[in-house]
Amino acid sequence: MTTSTITKTVFFNATRETVWSFLTERDKIGLWFHPPKEDLADGEDYELILTRDNGEKAKVCWGSVLEMHRPEKMVWSFTVNPLNGSLTTVTWVLEEVLCGTRLTLKHEGVEAAAGEAAMDMILSLDAGWDEHFASLRKVLSKKETM
Repeated sequence: MTTSTITKTVFFNATRETVWSFLTERDKIGLWFHPPKEDLADGEDYELILTRDNGEKAKVCWGSVLEMHRPEKMVWSFTVNPLNGSLTTVTWVLEEVLCGTRLTLKHEGVEAAAGEAAMDMILSLDAGWDEHFASLRKVLSKKETM
């Protein structure tokens, strides 16, 4: 099997510092993704929590922040329940462009973590990142978040 990396590039009409804050601060992450229990920090574990319709809270994504270079780059180990604890790697790179920010995400290692179910998992994660980035774009387009 060849290596399959999910790569997403999105543009925001916001500064790198603003985008960075939405990738690392608990309350802001919760506006577009699943909120962690606390702000993300270099070398620290994280858990992203989903609140179900009945109010029950469940851990949906978790791992560790492996690198953090504010506001240019962050690397996570990352897993979800279907991967049964096998870790993948998510790299976030923020670049200044014009008067905004280009965010590139690379999600690697899914095929090794998912085995025979790799293509289904890649398709699911690929669609999930699209949905989350659409939410982030919507949140960042609101003037009060800037």
